[in-house]
Amino acid sequence: MESRSILIVLLTLASASGAALLALPWLSGDVKGEKRRQTLLVRGQAVRGDRQVDAAVRRKQVADSLKELEQRSAKKKKVSLETRITQAGLTMSKSTYFIASGFAGGLIALMLFAFSGNPAFGGAGMAIGGLGLPSMWLSFMTRRRLKKFTLAFPSAVDVIIRGVRAGLPLGDCLRIIAAEAPEPVRGEFRQIVEAQTLGMSVSEAVERLPEHIPTAEANFFAIVISIQQKAGGNLAEALGNLSRVLRERKKMADKVKAMSSEARASAYIIGSLPIVVAALVYITSPHYIEQLWLKETGRVVLLGCFCAMSTGVLIMNKMISFDI
Repeated sequence: MESRSILIVLLTLASASGAALLALPWLSGDVKGEKRRQTLLVRGQAVRGDRQVDAAVRRKQVADSLKELEQRSAKKKKVSLETRITQAGLTMSKSTYFIASGFAGGLIALMLFAFSGNPAFGGAGMAIGGLGLPSMWLSFMTRRRLKKFTLAFPSAVDVIIRGVRAGLPLGDCLRIIAAEAPEPVRGEFRQIVEAQTLGMSVSEAVERLPEHIPTAEANFFAIVISIQQKAGGNLAEALGNLSRVLRERKKMADKVKAMSSEARASAYIIGSLPIVVAALVYITSPHYIEQLWLKETGRVVLLGCFCAMSTGVLIMNKMISFDI
């Protein structure tokens, strides 16, 4: 009887211990914690999946924007005369340009004809003065204007960065630049602001900037603004990276200019040496060198020397010019 009672007590204790062991995870909260962990894990995977989808969509939008800009730039490779005049910062019309070209061609033709007495030289002077010199003058004015724009443009980008970080809209930052920046940055941004006033979006107005300023800096700026307007993102951070890139490009250009200064000086000396020698010979022995333009053979020699020197100067200029 006593052994049976002891057996019952032992079975009861064993059953109670087993039940306690089974209920312990529920009582301690381990089961609820595991369920919560699984729930959070599933949610985290879903969030990461959404982020991956958003990143893929953003990359696609950026790629589409870059492709669209490349297609537009490919279509605009052929620059019209009006665009060249605008890039040079001039306000003249096509008719005024043609009148000035004709006047320059006629003047050079008269000078060469009076100097040589040969109509062929007059025709060559007409071609040089009417076609070559005006185009060279436009190119010179364009390069000078683009250089000024490149020097002042990083400061304008910094103004936009500080304004955006301070909470100003992008349009207000563009208006500040259009009012306070030096030329030609002020004029170009004024055209952007005026285009916005006429109903254009910011990206459409900024995309016209590389047409007037055909530089890599202006193209970079248009790409950044266009992508940010279409795909979103931190504009201040993107423009900060752009500003840093622009300043590094400027440092690299200055470094290249300093390293090529010796070659540039040599090219200037070699190009000017024949002219200086001819002037010195004319001063010391004028009758000796006068034969070059008094006789027909001498004129032919002068023309050949001019062509050879022009070719040599162009080749040297190409050798000392570097694209950054």
